[in-house]
Amino acid sequence: MPLPRQIRRSFLSRIPWQQWVIFALAVAFVFSLGMLLRRFYVQNTVLVPDTGGTYIEGSVGEFLPLNPWFTITNDVNRDIVSLVFAGLLKYNPETQEIEPDLATMEVSNDGRIYELTLKDGIEWHDSTSASPHYVTVDDVLYTFQTVQDPVFPNSLLRQNFQGVTLEQLDDRTIRFKLEEPYRFFPSNLTLGLLPKRSFEGVPVDRLDQVLDFGFAPIGAGPYAFKGLVQTELSTEATLERFERPMEPSFHLERVVFRIFPDYPTLLSDLRNLHGVRLVPRNDDGEPLVPRRFEPVNYTLPQYVALFLNFDHPILQDPTLRLALQLGTNKQAIVDSIDETSIVDTPLLELDTSDWRYQYDQTAAQGALFNSDWHLPEKVRLQRLLEMDEANSVGELKINPVILLDTGAVLTVTGSIVTVGSTGGLLNGLPLTEHPTQSGAWIAALPTVGTGSLKIGFNRVTLQNDQGDPVDSTYVQRTHTSRDYRSALLEQEILQLFLQSRAGAIPEADRITVGDLFLQDGYLRRRESTDPTDIRVNSQGERLSLRLLTSNNPPQYRQIAEQIAEQWRALGVHVGIDIPETRADFEEKMLKRDYDVLLFGQSLLDNLDSYPYWHSSGVQKQTDQRNELLIDAYNLSQYKSLNSDSLLELIRKTGDADERTEALQELRTILRDDVPAVFLYSPIYTFAYHQNLRGVELGKLSLHSDRFLTLHNWYVKEHRIFKSGKGWLSFFSWLFTQD
Repeated sequence: MPLPRQIRRSFLSRIPWQQWVIFALAVAFVFSLGMLLRRFYVQNTVLVPDTGGTYIEGSVGEFLPLNPWFTITNDVNRDIVSLVFAGLLKYNPETQEIEPDLATMEVSNDGRIYELTLKDGIEWHDSTSASPHYVTVDDVLYTFQTVQDPVFPNSLLRQNFQGVTLEQLDDRTIRFKLEEPYRFFPSNLTLGLLPKRSFEGVPVDRLDQVLDFGFAPIGAGPYAFKGLVQTELSTEATLERFERPMEPSFHLERVVFRIFPDYPTLLSDLRNLHGVRLVPRNDDGEPLVPRRFEPVNYTLPQYVALFLNFDHPILQDPTLRLALQLGTNKQAIVDSIDETSIVDTPLLELDTSDWRYQYDQTAAQGALFNSDWHLPEKVRLQRLLEMDEANSVGELKINPVILLDTGAVLTVTGSIVTVGSTGGLLNGLPLTEHPTQSGAWIAALPTVGTGSLKIGFNRVTLQNDQGDPVDSTYVQRTHTSRDYRSALLEQEILQLFLQSRAGAIPEADRITVGDLFLQDGYLRRRESTDPTDIRVNSQGERLSLRLLTSNNPPQYRQIAEQIAEQWRALGVHVGIDIPETRADFEEKMLKRDYDVLLFGQSLLDNLDSYPYWHSSGVQKQTDQRNELLIDAYNLSQYKSLNSDSLLELIRKTGDADERTEALQELRTILRDDVPAVFLYSPIYTFAYHQNLRGVELGKLSLHSDRFLTLHNWYVKEHRIFKSGKGWLSFFSWLFTQD
């Protein structure tokens, strides 16, 4: 045996057993104390978010230069801009209110003057201790006065500040003075501020071309832009937390946006992601949420609708518009595209549960019955009724249906007393005395030439010897045995309808126009397999509408096809127009080149419906392309003095009760006028990894608004003692344990 082992054994054998007992008791005490301390610590502390960690989000789209002035249509850029830049004010998705961000606000009693005071010590992201760069009133003036410049490249944003005067009151305060009250104006002040010195020397009309700033932006938001990297799979933008002397504070140290060309590519990098923006859905309508990710469904203040073009005479008929609304099965539409949020009004801030829309095809048919648009069966029946009524009076009697081939003649007789002793005319042909019947006349109506009977309906007129009309009757000429039988059957149906209308037969045997079908020009009883024909007006024009929509999102094509099928059951033909390119679609929309437009609109955080339904938003009627208004958002070309006055009042009033009353009245007007058939509000899905905590989105107005609650998100946490607790509480806690 080696010497060292012998030494250890000899040493251990000399330790008294009492010392071993003491050692074991000491170890047990330390272990028990540790367990008690741990139990005490867990029971008297709470887990709270800790600072640090990185959040990585994957999205599908395209990265463009970052600038708050020019991110209107790029949702991916909006996400990044919302963290890099900050506005004077911000939207709070938890309270659904506009609240201070970089500045505090005071509003005059008349709602025309807004005074904003910058908070102290706010710096731009390029600020250093050696060269501090603070946010100043000059930056505020530059941001908004630049937008007001007539050559500013974003005309849509410029519209928000028309009629607004800016004035510096002191080195921290700026005044916005409006020409008239506008209660939604604070929403415009959520626009991200830009540093004036970053754009010195740049002409206003070229601001959208400043790429060096766009790819290395400088803002005053909670996160600073640190870099852009292009990988094999994605474009990666990295942001880092920027300390600001204001609440709230943020836990996440870093936010990384990975922008992929498509969803399959995104999924291939899923193990590196903590969040997925706008999760797509499968064929069953279920969101394709990855494993270990939590889905969050949300809606935005948006609606998809069928806008009815009031400039087209065919849609100026209110009964037709009402019928189209009643005949639209919204539930079937949302079920087919896996949506759930049906919308009945563009006024999304109202509670519409008290008048939920109901699909009623019978009521839709009834509305069309009272319009100038009728099913061919009704038009045919109405003509037969008029002719039958005319034939029921007077002396001239001819069978209403005849079989007469070309070259044949129809012999007609009557009483000479009716026409006078010197003769008369029948359809312009002279009458002759009947050779065998005393006191009667006879005439032969040919199938060609003067007074001839044409195939179809003919009016035969009898005149006396003075040339005055005496009587007339209607005759339907057929020239084939098949048509003759069909016409006779039609006469039988006519008499059955008359008896039904008069209540002369049992109710079970009665028929209505809905029980009839027009085939080869003749009425017969409708069968279950018979389709609904296209309606016509009194001029014989068919009720045909052209529905314009976009090929993106793909659900629009599916909706359009369903609308065509549903309205076809009403007797309305719908031609679907889906341009191949987005540019072609926007050109047709701009020119109002449609009868019906399937499209979506967004109200943003202020829920202001004025741009979409006020008459000032209609498109000009002009052949000059350059005169068309890009900001003409009234897609129905809807004009109403009543709705205009209410929309103006809603914008101006600061009285909540007056505003609610005006909204209720406006809702009724829009419901009765039916400028559009409102369908649904889209459902979106955001997914985040289970390791990410504190995610509560609130009521969003834009997709990027989910980051307005980013200060609650965290991936790290630590424990702190509960109020009134500490390590000194251990002994009192110990003696209370059982």
